[in-house]
Amino acid sequence: LDAAPALRWLPVLRRYDPAAVRGGARVAGDRVPSWVRALLREAALALEPRLPQPFAGEIRGLCDALNLSLADGLLVNLAYESSAFCTSIVAQDSRGGIHHGRNLDYPFGDILRKLTLDVQFLKNGQVAFTGTTFIGYVGLWTGQRPHEFTVSGDERDRGWWWENAIAALFQRHSPISWLLRTTLSEAENFDAAVYRLAKTPLIADVYYIVGGTSSRQGVVITRKRGGPADIWPLDPLNGAWFRVETNYDHWKPAPKSDDRRTPAIKALNAIGQANLTLEALFQ
Repeated sequence: LDAAPALRWLPVLRRYDPAAVRGGARVAGDRVPSWVRALLREAALALEPRLPQPFAGEIRGLCDALNLSLADGLLVNLAYESSAFCTSIVAQDSRGGIHHGRNLDYPFGDILRKLTLDVQFLKNGQVAFTGTTFIGYVGLWTGQRPHEFTVSGDERDRGWWWENAIAALFQRHSPISWLLRTTLSEAENFDAAVYRLAKTPLIADVYYIVGGTSSRQGVVITRKRGGPADIWPLDPLNGAWFRVETNYDHWKPAPKSDDRRTPAIKALNAIGQANLTLEALFQ
């Protein structure tokens, strides 16, 4: 993070085949509606000054290194924003320890496996935060600030995603994954992270799941673009020692066609709070 934004990803890019990265970018970009692709190709240069740093500079640097247009770089980053189907769990064991797990499902996962990496973001020679992402994508859907908090994001699709997201982007609202990364970088503790993730204007709805380092520090934040729709914390004293979030509002039934919530709840109850470990959660 001490390097110029345009240069930050170059050491990572040297470890990957540029053709493979460009191929992944094409696959991701192809999932973007044709009208969005046309709009961004027309408006990319006008939009660039409205994008916050360091993200605009990092995207520009990636595009230059990979011989991609700025429009294609933006398309890749927006494509990942719109396709994050996932399950997140935050849970408290019987000793008061907090565990946070997630999976992340994309329709083109076979390609993304080859482009996925865990990143240590260094500042002044120290690890400021860590995250999991994809080459070419400057945001984070999963991350950890050492000894303070963890965050994952799950998509919340409320319809008209692209129309709302493009309009909000021009209004300087933050993409979902950029806010997650900024929070990891700037929020100093669990409470500060929850406040920032709940209040900052976004380009789209989302679920943010946050875990801390002390008992009861776990919460699911259901976001509207302008602010929180719901805050759902752990409540272990009343038996709610875990929270499960997929891609649907927790107070509504999960659709039968995509009910990942019920199996997760059943599995956690089968483990039990007394037997909860990182390995058990992973399994």
